[in-house]
Amino acid sequence: MIKKIDKNANRKARHMRIRNKVSGTTSVPRLCVFKSNAHIYAQIIDDVNGKTLVSASSLEKDLGLEQTGNKEAAKAVGESVAKKALDAGIEQVVFDRGGYIYHGKVKELAEAAREAGLKF
Repeated sequence: MIKKIDKNANRKARHMRIRNKVSGTTSVPRLCVFKSNAHIYAQIIDDVNGKTLVSASSLEKDLGLEQTGNKEAAKAVGESVAKKALDAGIEQVVFDRGGYIYHGKVKELAEAAREAGLKF
């Protein structure tokens, strides 16, 4: 019998290895990325207090996206989360790619956030 590989379980294992090394503090919070087939989400989290400081996703109406699961949507979400973070007084973050490879949508989100003024 052929066993099917559970890609999401493998991603979660990679994410746990990353989370053992990457943690957000009050002064330098963590920028966490999650993506599904339809949407992409980004949060800036203070792990010390267990609080989400800023969040953005492709579900937001003010981004005006026609398609929500592509690279353009990821770029818009990256710009949005960076703008919200700068408004909240957050300039530097630690990037948590969520177990995904740094490629495609995750890379677009990160580069857009950097261009909008976040440092990581």
